[in-house]
Amino acid sequence: MKSIVLFSLLLLLLVCADSSSSATAAEPVRVFILAGQSNMEGQGVVDLDHPKYYNGGKGTLLHVMQDPKKAKLFSHVKDADGKWVVRDDVFVRFKTRDETKKGGLSIGFAGYAGSHHIGPEFQFGHVVGDAFTEPVLLIKTAWGGKSLFKDFRPPSVGGETGPYFKQMIAEVREALDRVDTDFPSLAGRKLKISGFVWMQGWNDMFDEKARIEYEQNLVHLIHDVRAEFNQPQLPVVIGELGNGGPQASDAMRAIRNAQRAAASRDEFKGTVAFAATADFARPAEQSPNVGHGHHWFGNAESYFLIGDALGREMLRLHHRTSDH
Repeated sequence: MKSIVLFSLLLLLLVCADSSSSATAAEPVRVFILAGQSNMEGQGVVDLDHPKYYNGGKGTLLHVMQDPKKAKLFSHVKDADGKWVVRDDVFVRFKTRDETKKGGLSIGFAGYAGSHHIGPEFQFGHVVGDAFTEPVLLIKTAWGGKSLFKDFRPPSVGGETGPYFKQMIAEVREALDRVDTDFPSLAGRKLKISGFVWMQGWNDMFDEKARIEYEQNLVHLIHDVRAEFNQPQLPVVIGELGNGGPQASDAMRAIRNAQRAAASRDEFKGTVAFAATADFARPAEQSPNVGHGHHWFGNAESYFLIGDALGREMLRLHHRTSDH
């Protein structure tokens, strides 16, 4: 009799374990699209410290992590052995000019070869990865020096659709089609596009017509991306063109105002958010690339905080739509 009871208990445990495993496997992969121009590519310097070219390492990720006041902020990016953490629940795919970078979230998913830079994806991935029980995939698609007015011009605006709008969509679809190959641990899972992040605006700042049309073009971009993936309520976060800090030229302020206005439209209530970033700017003398104001002077803390803000705004949108 005891053997029958033990066998029944063992069978029950096996069924429960199999059921739990099946439930886990059935969880969809949360996919977030991160798009824009060079600041989405990622210019935050991790560890380069040449005295001439990188200002002796000031403002690099390694440098800012040494500040005791910021230890808690960066406590999750290295393990107990001092190695950069590579997450096994958050993945990144980014097709650069020279290669397709893919793997668990860590440093290095920027537009440069090697692992010496970060972009907004770095802390964004940590924020959303910690919030969702499902695996997360970040698909980055970005190119430097591109305008919304022409290069990313959405089809619903009229005129010639921007070649980089088309390429952005093509790269996202390619990434979705290759998940099983690129990330074997995600093979067979359903994919759920859960958000779109837009970090762009620099090039439009220098053209009067582009500045005037920026808000409307951005509204069309959001509608067209949603239409492409058949998700009319897709959460969207717009990252502020915050280079240089709170003090901005009239041209830059025009883009910032347009970004904020687009996010504030009634038609987007609860589904589009504006992430303020201007307060994350750091002085050139405290940064590795002193001549690159268009790239936040390469300051890693700036990119880290931008990613954090983008991620938190994305989570707020998901909370509002009860899409957890």
